[in-house]
Amino acid sequence: MELKTLCELNGAAGDERAVRNAILEAARPLCDEVKIDRMGNVIAFKKGTGASGRHVLFSAHMDEVGFIILDATEDGLLMFRPVGGIDPRVVVSKYVAVGEKKVKGVIGALAIHLQSPEDRKRVLNFDNLYIDIGAKSKDEALADCPPGTYAYFDNGYEPLGEGCVVSKALDDRVGCYTMLRLLEGTYPCDITCAFVTAEEVGCRGSVGAAFASDADAAIVLEGTTAGDMGDVPDVHKVCEPGLGVAVSFMDGASIADGELYRELLSLAEEKKISAQIKRGSTGGNDSRSFQRSRSGMRTCVLSVPCRYIHGPSSVASMNDIEAQYQLAKAFAEK
Repeated sequence: MELKTLCELNGAAGDERAVRNAILEAARPLCDEVKIDRMGNVIAFKKGTGASGRHVLFSAHMDEVGFIILDATEDGLLMFRPVGGIDPRVVVSKYVAVGEKKVKGVIGALAIHLQSPEDRKRVLNFDNLYIDIGAKSKDEALADCPPGTYAYFDNGYEPLGEGCVVSKALDDRVGCYTMLRLLEGTYPCDITCAFVTAEEVGCRGSVGAAFASDADAAIVLEGTTAGDMGDVPDVHKVCEPGLGVAVSFMDGASIADGELYRELLSLAEEKKISAQIKRGSTGGNDSRSFQRSRSGMRTCVLSVPCRYIHGPSSVASMNDIEAQYQLAKAFAEK
């Protein structure tokens, strides 16, 4: 399956169905067993060719950031909240698609020439933003977009510059794309690929996937924040697009297994795979679920740096996406 296809599907936490169905269709011919657990995770298992009994789990999350409709004003504007961490500064005047019918809308705020001097000094929060679908009344708006309806950035996937792509949902459809590619191969160890739900709202799906797994190690495949824009000092550029897959030693919720972390960096050097150390420890991801579940699990995170993450137009390097796949593949083959 192409990365473009995965990115253009809509699937926020609790609404991953379209992504899940596409992944199921692509994974079934490649695996010995594919199942959906109670959290909606897709768990794909492939038996290894060796007799060692070693078992590696790879994980990536299917969900993206999005929005959910709360209500509508009397004049037909939809009230909404983010699903996942979205900076309200990046959403004003952006196109969205609302609901299964993909009703076209635009996120609006009071025009700047109507704002007070105080308004102009502060960031408008989601209480001050609305989705305009052209409805004339509350009843008309809610007829197509009742409370609980999801909305998504309405952006396509496009090549950008030299070797980059721009799209919504690169976090974490890049990881899902890598795992589907991994399932095409044959390995001496058993592998499980866990396509998990609800990472953007607290890593909820991976808790169940981790508890059910008996893997020896978990490699989490992620998209992560690039820190190379503007006048950011070099010391704060925690990872940069184009320099390869980012290997994490720590984040805000987990600490990589030291031996596994060094092994992955050594393997990248040996195989001449582009890799960089993620030089920061903020945020968190599904590795925390796997590290803390049951009696614990060795974990490490391999991430693709993404500029403008959690927005309508993230940017990533195809070199880094390929490097994520090559390093994960080399680890499974070893």
